[in-house]
Amino acid sequence: MQIAVRTKTPTRLLVLAVAGLAMVGLSACDSSSGPPAASGPDSHVRQVTVVGSGKVEGTPDTVTIDAAIETIAPDATAALNQSNDRMTAVLDAVKNQGIDAKDIGTTGVNLQPQYGDNSVITAYRASNSIEVKVRKFDAASGVITAIQTAGGNATRINSVNLSIEDDSQLVKDARAHAFNDAKDRAQQYAQLSGLELGKVISITEAGAAIPPPTPMPKFDAMSEAAVPIEPGQQTVGFSVTVVWELS
Repeated sequence: MQIAVRTKTPTRLLVLAVAGLAMVGLSACDSSSGPPAASGPDSHVRQVTVVGSGKVEGTPDTVTIDAAIETIAPDATAALNQSNDRMTAVLDAVKNQGIDAKDIGTTGVNLQPQYGDNSVITAYRASNSIEVKVRKFDAASGVITAIQTAGGNATRINSVNLSIEDDSQLVKDARAHAFNDAKDRAQQYAQLSGLELGKVISITEAGAAIPPPTPMPKFDAMSEAAVPIEPGQQTVGFSVTVVWELS
């Protein structure tokens, strides 16, 4: 006859096991209910944020001319033909001034009826617009005169825009001035607060606004005298925001 034998767990071991389970439960609660850790490697670093600006000036070397021919005739065909003939003469005159064909572009062709009393069509207005880029500043005056001479009273000079063809070096200089300005400001703040300027944490750049084209009034005729144009100076500027570490 078999006799079942039951083993009895010692009371001391049972108490230790229960205590161990309780410790595991408490540890799990602590890991989820504690305060969140600080995020980011620089969250505890003292910082100073400054904005610096830099500007440099350059002389424009390129002139862009926005010109048009505008004609009015009793019928649409006549108005368009007159505009086409005048513009052909203008294009030939511009090319004779040494302007490359790639620097001459059509920007618009328009034909619209003109209305009188009781919405009756009385005529048609045709226009043809071009943009001419003159890469030699001294040649710009002659080009404008050539456009007016070929176009006659149908000529419209809408705007003349002066620009710097390659401003890459000016941009670099303006950027360097802006950063140095920001660094000078940051060093002053560090000294005022009794600290030292450390490494750069971040840089954010913003370019300066591009100056708008110089508008010219519309008129029906110009004299054949040279049109005076002065280049003046244009400003290239930058603004930069830099964050430094303070130690």
